[in-house]
Amino acid sequence: MREIVLDTETTGFDPESGDRIVEIGAVELMNHVATGRTYHQYINPERSMPQEAFEVHGLGDDFLRDKPKFAEIGQAFLDFVKDSKLVIHNAAFDMKFLNAELGWIKLPQLPWEQAIDTLAIARKRFPGSPASLDALCRRFNIDNASRTLHGALLDSEILAEVYLELIGGRQPDFALSAGSSGSEEVSDDNWRPALRSIPLPPRLTQAERTAHEIFVEKLGEKALWRA
Repeated sequence: MREIVLDTETTGFDPESGDRIVEIGAVELMNHVATGRTYHQYINPERSMPQEAFEVHGLGDDFLRDKPKFAEIGQAFLDFVKDSKLVIHNAAFDMKFLNAELGWIKLPQLPWEQAIDTLAIARKRFPGSPASLDALCRRFNIDNASRTLHGALLDSEILAEVYLELIGGRQPDFALSAGSSGSEEVSDDNWRPALRSIPLPPRLTQAERTAHEIFVEKLGEKALWRA
């Protein structure tokens, strides 16, 4: 099962009054595991940035001036998301903007039922409690210290962690569930995590390595660790 955790940054609140998308960030999940594939694009909104929006995400006119317009990236965005479920916090906001932008350039719009709204899930699970992304990070002890400004890709990465907590931290079912027998899921079930581009650093300290080497030395030439 493929899902796309998605976030946008905009010039304001209403595309019908001239507001535009200035950033899209998305993270791919396969069977509730991040694959490492992402989509990230800054966009020239073809208008000036209001000060109140700049204070939220820090994306100003000078930075966005040489970025592609939505018409130049719209098809590539659709090619990335395909028909996968879109996991979005406050989905109505982002879907409204995405479909407005897609409609203006005559590209297919995203069906509303394609979206999974984590804000609605959080409000249902924790009625009466704060349900912002920051509040959910505090609830689930998710580190969001780097979120000094809103950023679409960073927020998507954080939301992916929040989403998995909201649905119970489910892990891949390795095609053992009854729902994974359909032919359309075959490629998903065969998915395996990609190798890390940068290996994780070793957890052993140099002192521990030295102590282990001294220990093995005392075992003699036939010690299995020498094999």
